[in-house]
Amino acid sequence: MDDNILTLKRWIEESSNIVFFGGAGVSTESGIPDFRSVDGLYHQKFDYPPETILSGSFFETHTEEFYRFYRDKMLISGVKPNRAHIRLAELEAEGKLRAVITQNIDGLHQLAGSRNVLELHGSVLRNHCVKCGRSYGLEAVTSCEGVPKCTCGGTIKPDVVLYGECLDEDVIEASVKAIRNADMLIIGGTSLVVYPAAGLVDYYRGNRLVLINRDPTGYDSSADLLITGKIGEVFSQV
Repeated sequence: MDDNILTLKRWIEESSNIVFFGGAGVSTESGIPDFRSVDGLYHQKFDYPPETILSGSFFETHTEEFYRFYRDKMLISGVKPNRAHIRLAELEAEGKLRAVITQNIDGLHQLAGSRNVLELHGSVLRNHCVKCGRSYGLEAVTSCEGVPKCTCGGTIKPDVVLYGECLDEDVIEASVKAIRNADMLIIGGTSLVVYPAAGLVDYYRGNRLVLINRDPTGYDSSADLLITGKIGEVFSQV
């Protein structure tokens, strides 16, 4: 076993207040495409850039076009948690992991069994009417064509933070508190370029900052332990 993996395994055994902060790379091994890799959504050709389509203003002005892209590219059917999701849920059950902070919107951490999941960018599993506020599940979006409508006639909107929209303040506050109190922070599967989410790393005060990623990030030099590789493969060894 690689020395870095052995160190990670030992640190996990010695820690009791671990926080995991993850991004798209956590779910790519489950078959969900990311945005910024070579074959990610940002490198594909669409009528509008993905950042434009997935913006709050585009949702309001081009709602039908938004949903055409959203259903095709953001809602991936049949995906299941991978080894990273499962191992994190196990660590929580063991009393070692206190929180999962995720930039993902797929709900796979909860499906794997994690309970304390802080979703920075919301979830595709939740939706609401912009007119009356009524809540809807995923089926309200997938079971129809065009723009999904509430029984009151209002437009149904995903509970996903779109570009140009603010993150939930309660989720941010809970994330800051969790990271600040952690004795070990594991960051995985994220490029750490999306703010304000990436800025949460700066609240960590400990000396066990672990960074697991396939590609280099701007935080590599700050890590106490740097592991290059797929996060699911890494967690399968600890």
